[in-house]
Amino acid sequence: MLCRCGHSSTLPDCSNSCSQAFAVHAQRQQWLLLCRCGRSARSPYCDGSHSSSVSGFKQRWLRFWG
Repeated sequence: MLCRCGHSSTLPDCSNSCSQAFAVHAQRQQWLLLCRCGRSARSPYCDGSHSSSVSGFKQRWLRFWG
């Protein structure tokens, strides 16, 4: 279970008792960027809120893989 509320003490994990817990069931192999800082508006996925704003796809990509 993954945390979407940001209140878990063990981010990105969440307890089964949380009403906002998110279960991931992979249908195919893919890369997922999971939020570990708790600032994402798209929890449990990372939206880059942990770093400064950039423009363009290449610069956004480099925030994660650069």
